[in-house]
Amino acid sequence: MPPEMSSSSPCTRSWSISEESLRRYVHFASDSCIQELLSASVGNDGWKAVTVNGDGVEISKRRSGPLHTFRSRWLLKSLSPHQFITVATAIDAAKQWDPDLVEARYIKDVEDDLSIIRLKFGDNSKPLFRNREFIVYERRETMEDGTLVVAVASLPKEIAAGLHPKENNVIRGLLLQSGWVVEKLDDDSCVVTYVIQLDPAGWLPKFFVNRINTKLVMIIENLRKLVTVET
Repeated sequence: MPPEMSSSSPCTRSWSISEESLRRYVHFASDSCIQELLSASVGNDGWKAVTVNGDGVEISKRRSGPLHTFRSRWLLKSLSPHQFITVATAIDAAKQWDPDLVEARYIKDVEDDLSIIRLKFGDNSKPLFRNREFIVYERRETMEDGTLVVAVASLPKEIAAGLHPKENNVIRGLLLQSGWVVEKLDDDSCVVTYVIQLDPAGWLPKFFVNRINTKLVMIIENLRKLVTVET
């Protein structure tokens, strides 16, 4: 049976789906996202380094058609993957490492490690985030080798509208397959890979790319400080 369709306005469609249908959809979508994140964390095919700083943080980008994917990788010494992920995915701490974020809250817990979240960015945020909200799933998975993966991506707009109607004064953005991969090293350190995939709906100017790079550098530095304080 197809999802029940409703309309809060002539231009807005929403789907009301069951808990089980939502769980099945998010599991299916996040399985693909997890594999994409794992692939991005180990390979360099198609990636072009755009920033390498003195702290060993590398930021690179890759383009496929209209899509731009940005990847940051760095080493955290004397810190376990669990310690890092505990801080990085704490929703009440998110505004501390991303100051552009004005609101982050859970809409629904689908399972223990699977949630639906609303992220809202303000008027002063970077382009592609400015005055936007994102309705995303967040799935946390531990691989057999101990690698931790957190997959994040927007829900389809009709499903998102059924879970949380869009406010009139914000734009509902689209976050594609994104998230974290945290690999444990032998000395209780870890390598962190953060991937964010954007759909700019067209050409992305160089200055725009530079702003995204700046945002990633800021996030890494803020997270590094926050993790050190919390642990």
